[in-house]
Amino acid sequence: MVDGVALSRTEDRELAAHGVSISEAFGVWLRVACLSFGGPAGQIAVMHKIIVEEKKWVSESRFMHALNYCMLLPGPEAQQLATYIGWLMHRTAGGLMSGGLFILPGVIAIMALSIVYAEWGKVGFVSAAFFGLTAAVLAVVVEAVMRIGKRGLKTPIMRGMAAAAFVAIFFFAVPFPVIIVAAALIGYAGARMGSPAFVASGHGEPSQDSDSLLGSELPEHAQPSLGRALRISAVWLALWLVPVAAIVAALGPDNIYANIAVFFSKMAVVTFGGAYAVLTYVAQQAVQTYHWVSPAEMLNGLGMAETTPGPLIMVLQFVGFMAAFRAPGALPPLLAGALGGLLATWVTFAPCFLWIFLGGPYIERLRANKALSGALAAITAAVVGVVLNLAVWFAIHTIFRNSVAVRGYGLSFDAPLLSSVDIASLAVAVAAAVAIFRFKAGMIQTLGGSCAAGVALFMAGAI
Repeated sequence: MVDGVALSRTEDRELAAHGVSISEAFGVWLRVACLSFGGPAGQIAVMHKIIVEEKKWVSESRFMHALNYCMLLPGPEAQQLATYIGWLMHRTAGGLMSGGLFILPGVIAIMALSIVYAEWGKVGFVSAAFFGLTAAVLAVVVEAVMRIGKRGLKTPIMRGMAAAAFVAIFFFAVPFPVIIVAAALIGYAGARMGSPAFVASGHGEPSQDSDSLLGSELPEHAQPSLGRALRISAVWLALWLVPVAAIVAALGPDNIYANIAVFFSKMAVVTFGGAYAVLTYVAQQAVQTYHWVSPAEMLNGLGMAETTPGPLIMVLQFVGFMAAFRAPGALPPLLAGALGGLLATWVTFAPCFLWIFLGGPYIERLRANKALSGALAAITAAVVGVVLNLAVWFAIHTIFRNSVAVRGYGLSFDAPLLSSVDIASLAVAVAAAVAIFRFKAGMIQTLGGSCAAGVALFMAGAI
């Protein structure tokens, strides 16, 4: 008996092996969730400190191997990493617990902020605070480009791939999934041919796991089998897609909830490369195609996600909220918005559990696989170019009031009108960049100070 619950023989052996009860794990994962500020890099760092260094549940090599797999998946890598480790430690229940707790604080916080924005976002002081937040997020995205670049652009080939990805997506509007798939294939082929340019760190040997509580052995529940794979696929595909099909059938394909369900379901399949890369695809579609939010509102949502615990991709809940809030039908707008936000969250994260529970056993067998490492290295390089595109796109639509569409000869991009520069927005963005890069200010301090600067500019009559 553990915590009053009888364990099966298999579960009892696994508990004896690593000695961590699921109730103890609940407290640890709740702590990780409440400290998960600062985007994916900060969240992964917190997880590493607690799970690897402090608790020693898994080894460094196993943690990095799991992270590399999660970075190859569509969706938020930090949440998927939490799910993966929870699954390794305590089976499906552990994965549901760790992955669910990781997003719970963000769901609550973003819902509350979305309501504030929808109800009072046009009020002078509130609008001014979001003005400052919007400008500061530009500096945050630039910092993300540099951080990812330092990790992934260590060779001329990688820097060339990043440049090619930027040119392809910014100037020629090449679809994001095409860029990522092409990068993965190039990296896979390069690694198979033995090119040192396509080697990513983190694929350690299983023998390095001896100091961790989980050890080097493959847990019994992590043994791959066709029957298990079919059961997992059937359950999670039903949980994910049956609600989508029911909404489309009941409300029609043009209904706002049908659009949210279908769009974010497609996004969950094709958005590789981490949270910032996901935002590139969402910004293109939600702003330019569906017109659910404006570029400035997309930045506001990103600022909300940056300053609250949970995955950065929780900004999608804000997008879903605003889309349904503005097309409520017969429902009260706030209720419609809440349902739209929760629907976007469900179809975004349900597939994450499918990828982990289905692929985890097979990925555990692929530790030290060089071709997988090469694909990861190439994707990381391409993502740098994609995130740079996101930064430039945001800058054009935030610092400049007007832009000109350039179309023809294969080109498809917006060029800023230099005469339309917004001096106040530029000043806040520069100040935020100085705080981050010169004075090493934290994320929350920088964004909080920028909100205060926006209010000060409003009081001075500058905005």
